[in-house]
Amino acid sequence: MKRITLIAILIFGCSILSFTQDELNSKGKKVAKNEQNKAILWKSGEKVVRGAAFTKGTKRVSVEKVLAGPDKYAGKTVSVKGVIVRSCKKEGCWMEMADKEGGKSVRVTFGDHAFFIPLNSAGMNVKAEGVFKTNVLSKEKVDHLINDDGAKFENRNPDGTVTEVLFDATGVELTKN
Repeated sequence: MKRITLIAILIFGCSILSFTQDELNSKGKKVAKNEQNKAILWKSGEKVVRGAAFTKGTKRVSVEKVLAGPDKYAGKTVSVKGVIVRSCKKEGCWMEMADKEGGKSVRVTFGDHAFFIPLNSAGMNVKAEGVFKTNVLSKEKVDHLINDDGAKFENRNPDGTVTEVLFDATGVELTKN
């Protein structure tokens, strides 16, 4: 009887510990839960702004044009406009955007977690300013983005890595139709 009681106590203790552990992000740090990534009740015409203010006169380009020739835009500050296809489900630390629904998309990051977007931002219209980069993601990072965050990649390299065109945004403006 003592053995059964001891086993029950151990199981109960372990289950409590598992519920109290913090969820970790891709950097191994505690997932950020804050006012920026809190899901919101979107109202038509409502705008949500995150990050730095937009710079006047920044060249506007389309996602599809950049994907057709990414080297031409690498490292240059530009603005893009489109729709959010999907976003990070844990902390709102990235999104995928396309020029229009069903178009080719690009993953958008926000510096080194400089800001976040609401977790329920998919489907919103977006304007963003930042820099395009070509990036090779490790197999581990790709697996994390797919399994934990819902990302999708069209072309995975044979070793499991992905070479992606990435947009690193300094500021974004999200709008509900």
